[in-house]
Amino acid sequence: MSDVQTPHDKDRKLEKALTNKIIDEYFDNSESWLRAILRMCIFSLAHLDGLPVLVIECPNQAVAKRLSRKTYPFRGIVYYLTDNLDGRDRSLFCYQERSGDWRCFDTSTYTWKTLGNLQSPIAPTDG
Repeated sequence: MSDVQTPHDKDRKLEKALTNKIIDEYFDNSESWLRAILRMCIFSLAHLDGLPVLVIECPNQAVAKRLSRKTYPFRGIVYYLTDNLDGRDRSLFCYQERSGDWRCFDTSTYTWKTLGNLQSPIAPTDG
């Protein structure tokens, strides 16, 4: 996972490779516009509340909001990556605000939340 200073000032080769692999294999039959905007994002896996979650770091608010309205294609990716079959398919679509905080759409609650960094527990805000 990244902290407030990323994605631009850390080496993100592993996350970018993971992102490209997911796009190439999992989204191969999706619409071309979806594959194109996903290539601007970085995927990573994290654990929140003891369960795996897919984090999609978006380059800006517009991309995050567009993806947050198209969550169905992301269902099952956590299973695909982790073989975790406990019925959870949680994803976070995040973008970094000018303040350095991250705004994330959480598919487990269908709400926007603010994180000080992507390693912190999620603290709900009005959204």
